[in-house]
Amino acid sequence: MIDMMKAMQAFVAVVDKGNFVSAAEMLNTSTAAMSRQISGLESHLGARLLHRTTRRLSLTDAGQEFYSRSQSILSDLAEAESIVGQQVMQPKGTLRISAPLSYGVHELARLLTGFRQRYPELQLDIDLSDRVVDLANEGIDVALRISRALSSQLIARKLLDIPMIMCASPAYLKQHGYPQTPEDLTEHDILNYSYLATGDNWSFINAEGEEVHIRVQPKVHATNGDVLKTLALADGGIIIQPDFIVEQEIANGTLTALLPEWTMGTFSLYAVYLSRKHLSAKVRAFIDYMAEHARE
Repeated sequence: MIDMMKAMQAFVAVVDKGNFVSAAEMLNTSTAAMSRQISGLESHLGARLLHRTTRRLSLTDAGQEFYSRSQSILSDLAEAESIVGQQVMQPKGTLRISAPLSYGVHELARLLTGFRQRYPELQLDIDLSDRVVDLANEGIDVALRISRALSSQLIARKLLDIPMIMCASPAYLKQHGYPQTPEDLTEHDILNYSYLATGDNWSFINAEGEEVHIRVQPKVHATNGDVLKTLALADGGIIIQPDFIVEQEIANGTLTALLPEWTMGTFSLYAVYLSRKHLSAKVRAFIDYMAEHARE
Protein backbone atom coordinates (compact mmCIF):
# COMPACT_ATOMS: atom_id res chain seq x y z
CA MET A 1 0.00 0.00 0.00
CA ILE A 2 1.29 3.44 -0.92
CA ASP A 3 2.33 5.89 1.80
CA MET A 4 0.37 8.92 0.61
CA MET A 5 2.21 11.39 2.81
CA LYS A 6 5.64 10.33 1.56
CA ALA A 7 4.36 10.18 -2.01
CA MET A 8 2.98 13.73 -1.77
CA GLN A 9 6.28 14.95 -0.30
CA ALA A 10 8.17 13.33 -3.19
CA PHE A 11 5.79 14.74 -5.80
CA VAL A 12 5.96 18.29 -4.42
CA ALA A 13 9.77 18.08 -4.21
CA VAL A 14 10.03 16.98 -7.86
CA VAL A 15 7.79 19.82 -9.01
CA ASP A 16 9.59 22.40 -6.85
CA LYS A 17 13.07 21.29 -7.98
CA GLY A 18 12.10 20.65 -11.59
CA ASN A 19 13.86 17.28 -11.80
CA PHE A 20 14.19 13.96 -10.00
CA VAL A 21 17.90 14.30 -9.23
CA SER A 22 17.62 17.51 -7.18
CA ALA A 23 14.44 16.29 -5.47
CA ALA A 24 16.16 13.04 -4.49
CA GLU A 25 19.10 14.96 -3.01
CA MET A 26 16.75 17.18 -0.99
CA LEU A 27 14.91 14.17 0.47
CA ASN A 28 18.14 12.19 0.92
CA THR A 29 17.05 9.30 -1.30
CA SER A 30 17.87 7.91 -4.74
CA THR A 31 16.56 9.06 -8.09
CA ALA A 32 15.20 5.58 -8.76
CA ALA A 33 13.30 5.63 -5.44
CA MET A 34 11.81 9.01 -6.33
CA SER A 35 10.71 7.74 -9.71
CA ARG A 36 9.05 4.71 -8.11
CA GLN A 37 7.24 6.99 -5.62
CA ILE A 38 5.77 9.12 -8.42
CA SER A 39 4.84 6.12 -10.57
CA GLY A 40 3.19 4.48 -7.59
CA LEU A 41 1.30 7.68 -6.81
CA GLU A 42 0.03 7.95 -10.39
CA SER A 43 -1.07 4.31 -10.36
CA HIS A 44 -2.86 4.81 -7.04
CA LEU A 45 -4.67 7.91 -8.31
CA GLY A 46 -5.32 6.47 -11.74
CA ALA A 47 -4.09 9.66 -13.43
CA ARG A 48 -0.89 10.99 -14.93
CA LEU A 49 0.52 13.87 -12.93
CA LEU A 50 3.70 14.70 -14.87
CA HIS A 51 4.68 14.92 -18.49
CA ARG A 52 8.21 13.53 -18.70
CA THR A 53 10.59 14.41 -21.53
CA THR A 54 14.36 14.18 -21.77
CA ARG A 55 14.63 17.94 -21.27
CA ARG A 56 11.97 18.91 -18.76
CA LEU A 57 9.05 17.96 -16.57
CA SER A 58 5.66 19.60 -16.75
CA LEU A 59 2.43 19.18 -14.85
CA THR A 60 -0.73 17.75 -16.32
CA ASP A 61 -4.01 19.43 -15.42
CA ALA A 62 -4.60 16.73 -12.82
CA GLY A 63 -1.03 17.18 -11.64
CA GLN A 64 -1.48 20.91 -11.20
CA GLU A 65 -4.57 20.37 -9.05
CA PHE A 66 -2.93 17.63 -7.01
CA TYR A 67 0.22 19.74 -6.54
CA SER A 68 -1.83 22.63 -5.15
CA ARG A 69 -3.75 20.38 -2.75
CA SER A 70 -0.58 18.56 -1.68
CA GLN A 71 1.18 21.83 -0.88
CA SER A 72 -1.75 22.87 1.32
CA ILE A 73 -1.90 19.54 3.14
CA LEU A 74 1.85 19.40 3.79
CA SER A 75 1.83 23.00 4.98
CA ASP A 76 -1.02 22.28 7.42
CA LEU A 77 0.82 19.20 8.70
CA ALA A 78 4.01 21.17 9.28
CA GLU A 79 2.07 23.84 11.15
CA ALA A 80 0.32 21.23 13.31
CA GLU A 81 3.63 19.55 14.16
CA SER A 82 5.11 22.92 15.05
CA ILE A 83 2.22 23.78 17.37
CA VAL A 84 2.32 20.41 19.11
CA GLY A 85 6.10 20.58 19.35
CA GLN A 86 5.92 23.93 21.09
CA GLN A 87 3.38 22.53 23.57
CA VAL A 88 5.64 19.56 24.25
CA MET A 89 8.57 21.90 24.97
CA GLN A 90 6.70 24.71 26.74
CA PRO A 91 3.82 23.86 29.07
CA LYS A 92 0.70 25.62 27.79
CA GLY A 93 -3.04 25.17 27.83
CA THR A 94 -5.20 23.88 30.67
CA LEU A 95 -3.94 21.37 33.23
CA ARG A 96 -6.72 19.47 35.01
CA ILE A 97 -5.65 18.23 38.45
CA SER A 98 -7.58 16.01 40.85
CA ALA A 99 -6.54 15.83 44.51
CA PRO A 100 -8.00 14.78 47.87
CA LEU A 101 -9.90 17.65 49.44
CA SER A 102 -7.87 17.96 52.63
CA TYR A 103 -4.55 17.61 50.84
CA GLY A 104 -5.65 20.26 48.39
CA VAL A 105 -6.51 22.70 51.15
CA HIS A 106 -3.61 21.99 53.52
CA GLU A 107 -0.76 21.36 51.07
CA LEU A 108 -1.49 21.68 47.36
CA ALA A 109 -2.80 25.24 47.48
CA ARG A 110 0.48 26.65 48.80
CA LEU A 111 2.54 24.57 46.36
CA LEU A 112 0.54 25.82 43.39
CA THR A 113 1.62 29.39 44.06
CA GLY A 114 5.20 28.64 43.07
CA PHE A 115 4.08 26.35 40.24
CA ARG A 116 2.01 29.13 38.68
CA GLN A 117 4.91 31.54 38.94
CA ARG A 118 7.17 29.08 37.14
CA TYR A 119 4.64 28.30 34.38
CA PRO A 120 2.55 31.45 33.86
CA GLU A 121 1.13 30.27 30.51
CA LEU A 122 -0.64 27.31 32.10
CA GLN A 123 -4.26 27.50 33.21
CA LEU A 124 -5.22 25.24 36.11
CA ASP A 125 -8.54 23.43 36.60
CA ILE A 126 -8.49 21.83 40.06
CA ASP A 127 -10.97 19.23 41.29
CA LEU A 128 -10.77 18.53 45.03
CA SER A 129 -12.53 15.31 45.94
CA ASP A 130 -11.65 12.27 48.02
CA ARG A 131 -13.31 9.88 45.59
CA VAL A 132 -11.21 7.97 43.05
CA VAL A 133 -11.68 9.75 39.73
CA ASP A 134 -11.61 8.13 36.31
CA LEU A 135 -8.89 10.12 34.55
CA ALA A 136 -9.84 9.17 30.99
CA ASN A 137 -13.60 9.57 31.28
CA GLU A 138 -13.44 12.73 33.35
CA GLY A 139 -10.72 14.46 31.36
CA ILE A 140 -8.24 14.62 34.25
CA ASP A 141 -4.59 15.08 33.29
CA VAL A 142 -3.08 14.03 36.62
CA ALA A 143 -4.52 12.85 39.93
CA LEU A 144 -2.88 12.97 43.35
CA ARG A 145 -3.73 9.99 45.52
CA ILE A 146 -2.74 8.95 49.03
CA SER A 147 -2.56 5.20 49.42
CA ARG A 148 -0.59 2.39 51.00
CA ALA A 149 -0.32 0.70 47.61
CA LEU A 150 -1.69 1.39 44.14
CA SER A 151 -2.92 -1.07 41.57
CA SER A 152 -0.15 -2.33 39.30
CA GLN A 153 -2.36 -1.32 36.37
CA LEU A 154 -2.02 2.35 37.24
CA ILE A 155 0.76 4.53 35.86
CA ALA A 156 2.04 6.52 38.83
CA ARG A 157 5.03 8.24 40.36
CA LYS A 158 5.60 8.22 44.10
CA LEU A 159 6.12 11.75 45.42
CA LEU A 160 6.62 11.31 49.17
CA ASP A 161 5.72 9.17 52.18
CA ILE A 162 2.95 10.45 54.44
CA PRO A 163 2.87 9.38 58.11
CA MET A 164 -0.52 8.41 59.50
CA ILE A 165 -1.19 9.54 63.07
CA MET A 166 -3.71 8.04 65.48
CA CYS A 167 -5.03 10.61 67.92
CA ALA A 168 -7.89 11.81 70.09
CA SER A 169 -8.67 14.80 72.28
CA PRO A 170 -7.35 14.89 75.87
CA ALA A 171 -10.91 15.14 77.18
CA TYR A 172 -12.00 12.01 75.30
CA LEU A 173 -8.98 10.09 76.60
CA LYS A 174 -9.58 11.27 80.15
CA GLN A 175 -13.13 9.92 79.97
CA HIS A 176 -12.48 6.68 78.06
CA GLY A 177 -8.86 5.90 78.87
CA TYR A 178 -5.75 5.56 76.74
CA PRO A 179 -5.51 2.49 74.48
CA GLN A 180 -2.38 0.53 75.36
CA THR A 181 -2.45 -1.91 72.45
CA PRO A 182 -4.14 -1.97 69.04
CA GLU A 183 -6.61 -4.54 70.38
CA ASP A 184 -7.85 -1.93 72.89
CA LEU A 185 -9.26 0.11 69.98
CA THR A 186 -12.19 -2.27 69.69
CA GLU A 187 -13.46 -0.80 72.98
CA HIS A 188 -13.26 2.82 71.80
CA ASP A 189 -15.35 5.20 69.73
CA ILE A 190 -13.75 5.21 66.27
CA LEU A 191 -14.22 7.88 63.63
CA ASN A 192 -13.13 6.27 60.36
CA TYR A 193 -12.30 7.58 56.91
CA SER A 194 -14.65 6.03 54.37
CA TYR A 195 -12.00 5.68 51.66
CA LEU A 196 -9.33 4.09 53.87
CA ALA A 197 -7.83 1.32 51.75
CA THR A 198 -8.41 -1.32 54.43
CA GLY A 199 -11.86 -0.07 55.40
CA ASP A 200 -12.75 -1.03 58.97
CA ASN A 201 -10.06 -3.71 59.06
CA TRP A 202 -7.07 -2.00 60.62
CA SER A 203 -3.61 -3.54 60.47
CA PHE A 204 -0.67 -2.41 62.60
CA ILE A 205 3.02 -3.24 62.71
CA ASN A 206 5.69 -2.31 65.23
CA ALA A 207 9.47 -1.90 65.02
CA GLU A 208 10.00 -5.61 65.80
CA GLY A 209 7.86 -6.60 62.83
CA GLU A 210 4.97 -7.82 64.96
CA GLU A 211 1.63 -7.46 63.18
CA VAL A 212 -1.83 -7.04 64.67
CA HIS A 213 -5.10 -7.10 62.71
CA ILE A 214 -8.32 -5.82 64.22
CA ARG A 215 -11.78 -4.90 63.03
CA VAL A 216 -13.13 -1.64 64.40
CA GLN A 217 -16.78 -0.64 64.71
CA PRO A 218 -16.79 3.07 63.83
CA LYS A 219 -19.34 5.42 65.30
CA VAL A 220 -18.86 7.67 62.26
CA HIS A 221 -17.76 7.17 58.66
CA ALA A 222 -16.86 10.26 56.63
CA THR A 223 -15.35 10.87 53.22
CA ASN A 224 -13.22 13.78 54.44
CA GLY A 225 -10.44 13.86 57.02
CA ASP A 226 -11.07 17.41 58.20
CA VAL A 227 -14.63 16.49 59.15
CA LEU A 228 -13.30 13.64 61.27
CA LYS A 229 -10.72 15.94 62.86
CA THR A 230 -13.44 18.40 63.84
CA LEU A 231 -15.41 15.58 65.49
CA ALA A 232 -12.29 14.38 67.30
CA LEU A 233 -11.60 17.89 68.58
CA ALA A 234 -15.13 17.87 69.98
CA ASP A 235 -14.20 14.78 72.05
CA GLY A 236 -15.98 12.46 69.62
CA GLY A 237 -13.47 9.63 69.43
CA ILE A 238 -10.24 8.31 67.92
CA ILE A 239 -9.11 9.07 64.37
CA ILE A 240 -6.24 8.03 62.13
CA GLN A 241 -5.30 10.77 59.69
CA PRO A 242 -2.33 11.97 57.62
CA ASP A 243 0.10 14.18 59.49
CA PHE A 244 -0.70 17.26 57.39
CA ILE A 245 -4.28 17.21 58.73
CA VAL A 246 -3.53 16.84 62.45
CA GLU A 247 0.08 17.98 62.99
CA GLN A 248 -0.90 21.48 64.15
CA GLU A 249 -3.38 20.10 66.69
CA ILE A 250 -0.81 17.58 67.94
CA ALA A 251 1.68 20.41 68.34
CA ASN A 252 -0.69 22.66 70.30
CA GLY A 253 -2.04 19.82 72.46
CA THR A 254 -5.66 19.85 71.33
CA LEU A 255 -5.14 16.32 70.01
CA THR A 256 -2.94 13.64 71.56
CA ALA A 257 -1.03 11.08 69.48
CA LEU A 258 -1.68 7.44 70.44
CA LEU A 259 0.28 4.18 70.13
CA PRO A 260 3.33 5.81 68.52
CA GLU A 261 5.16 2.46 68.52
CA TRP A 262 2.57 1.03 66.12
CA THR A 263 2.01 2.15 62.52
CA MET A 264 -0.44 1.26 59.77
CA GLY A 265 2.44 0.82 57.33
CA THR A 266 3.68 3.30 54.78
CA PHE A 267 1.19 5.55 53.04
CA SER A 268 2.44 7.62 50.15
CA LEU A 269 1.37 10.45 47.90
CA TYR A 270 1.32 9.42 44.25
CA ALA A 271 0.83 11.29 41.00
CA VAL A 272 -1.33 9.14 38.72
CA TYR A 273 -1.51 9.82 34.99
CA LEU A 274 -2.64 8.12 31.79
CA SER A 275 0.42 7.31 29.71
CA ARG A 276 4.18 7.00 30.04
CA LYS A 277 4.60 7.60 26.31
CA HIS A 278 4.17 11.08 24.87
CA LEU A 279 3.71 12.59 28.33
CA SER A 280 2.64 16.18 27.76
CA ALA A 281 4.87 18.99 28.92
CA LYS A 282 2.23 20.31 31.30
CA VAL A 283 1.80 16.97 33.09
CA ARG A 284 5.54 16.34 33.24
CA ALA A 285 6.14 19.86 34.58
CA PHE A 286 3.56 19.41 37.35
CA ILE A 287 4.80 15.99 38.43
CA ASP A 288 8.43 17.13 38.45
CA TYR A 289 7.50 20.25 40.43
CA MET A 290 5.57 18.21 43.00
CA ALA A 291 8.45 15.74 43.35
CA GLU A 292 10.78 18.67 43.97
CA HIS A 293 8.64 20.68 46.40
CA ALA A 294 6.07 18.38 48.05
CA ARG A 295 8.48 17.55 50.89
CA GLU A 296 8.93 21.20 51.86
